[in-house]
Amino acid sequence: MLKSINRYIYGPTPEERLKEWDRKLRTEQRQLDKEIRQLDLATTKARQSLKQLAKKNDVKSARLLAKEVVRTNKQKNRLTMSKARLGSIQMQMQHQASMVKVTGAFQKSTEIMKVSNQLVQLPQLSATMREMQMEMMKSGIIEEMMDDTMEALDDDELEEEADAEVEKVLFDLTDGKLGQAGAVGADLPAQKEAEEDVNTEAEMQRMQKELHDLLAG
Repeated sequence: MLKSINRYIYGPTPEERLKEWDRKLRTEQRQLDKEIRQLDLATTKARQSLKQLAKKNDVKSARLLAKEVVRTNKQKNRLTMSKARLGSIQMQMQHQASMVKVTGAFQKSTEIMKVSNQLVQLPQLSATMREMQMEMMKSGIIEEMMDDTMEALDDDELEEEADAEVEKVLFDLTDGKLGQAGAVGADLPAQKEAEEDVNTEAEMQRMQKELHDLLAG
């Protein structure tokens, strides 16, 4: 009864706060694991399609699909890094738990502030991390919240920065049949390319839609 009254007046205890934050962090880690598995599946299917396009010597369609592989790999790296950062906050929370036992209160942490500001930029984690940041500010763990916008991975960026990576993806995934390591691969002759455009447009639309559906799932 006394605990309930104290919780109503003063809010959760530091120990209760830590348990709730740990639960939220573990939930978000499981969700990131799920998305990473979906990206792995999407990449596997794209690789299979790339090899089929290599057999047809369809460079143009393969290049489009290779860009999707590059985009998927970038997203996977971002999610993997975010999962590691969640783990870093969990370790810092263990330190906070030790301090609570000694002092009865939380300690300020610039590391938690820095990592949480990085995580709040990821759309998948934004809402949860903003809520946690507000609670941590009230608890005295962090002093400020950042509102930086995560750098967008748009088509312009992909065109400007990923051409060499696309060539490497084509080279690696098609066992050297398409693309080059560090150089732009040759295109098909114009007449043959035009014929391939007609024959493969529907197939490429289907593959790209399937890949995007996997990424959105």
